Amino acid sequence: MSSTSPFLPLPPLANLERRGVLLRALRAFFEARGFLEVETPVRIPAPAQESCIDCPPSGGAWLRASPELQMKRLLAAGAARIYQIGPCFRAGERGRRHNPEFTMLEWYRAHAGGDDILTDCQALLREVVAAVTGSTAFVYRGRSLELGGAWEQLTVREAFLRWAGWDPVSDWDADRFDADLVGLVEPALPRDRPCVLRDYPAPAASLARLKSDDPAVAERWELYLGGLELANAYTELTEAGLQRRRFEAAAIERQAAGRAVYAFDEDFLGDLVAGRLPACAGIALGVDRLAMLCCDADAIEAVRPFCPAVGGLW
Repeated sequence: MSSTSPFLPLPPLANLERRGVLLRALRAFFEARGFLEVETPVRIPAPAQESCIDCPPSGGAWLRASPELQMKRLLAAGAARIYQIGPCFRAGERGRRHNPEFTMLEWYRAHAGGDDILTDCQALLREVVAAVTGSTAFVYRGRSLELGGAWEQLTVREAFLRWAGWDPVSDWDADRFDADLVGLVEPALPRDRPCVLRDYPAPAASLARLKSDDPAVAERWELYLGGLELANAYTELTEAGLQRRRFEAAAIERQAAGRAVYAFDEDFLGDLVAGRLPACAGIALGVDRLAMLCCDADAIEAVRPFCPAVGGLW
């Protein structure tokens, strides 16, 4: 009696071997720089309240979309440099670049800002990609990429004025922003070198600090490489009252959209109230997408085994 597998075909073994080299190179990078590897729970009672990210339910809790709040609590407890490589989950996300379960690398530094994390990221990608592919220059989907040279940096305002014809900082529209980012801005970004899109409108960065010289803009940047959105970084928000108000606003948006509203992580908010979280910065980087780049793969199932078929399992 035949049966249909809930999973897509397994990826080439050569890609899994290259992914293994990638994971070892990532850990070697952080070990050489004095970072502490940590593990935090995958199943949590109170995910970060963000308007458009849905965590799959797990009994009376949720599968995490990110270990962010737990890692910040470790900073509040005195950790200085920490990183984590592990599974994260997002409901309703399945496609060529998305899987409902994926592997995330996150690292955080106390007494640091977003530019410090960018320096880390530049060194990490140059060193790790060279360890995996043999060079900082490689080919992805027929296009040459170079990590060793200058990285282009654009503000969100500059990018939207150039390619979408409007300014989302002064004229915020969430739906239009999301549509134009995906439809107009991202396709126009350079693909032969890394591109950093920075200074996001404040409503698009609920966990990031506002710029002191322009409170309409948050200290958030995202990294694009070869047409893939690869990493998302913040200078972290440490102001307790503002963070609670942002969570409250996101909860209202979630309820209005018919999404589940999560409990607030009062332990995390308590650390902010008590002033225990130092000035800090952090980043989330998609390991599966980095593996795609290193393996010249056009789909996540080419570098990750046991991806569910569309409509299956999730």
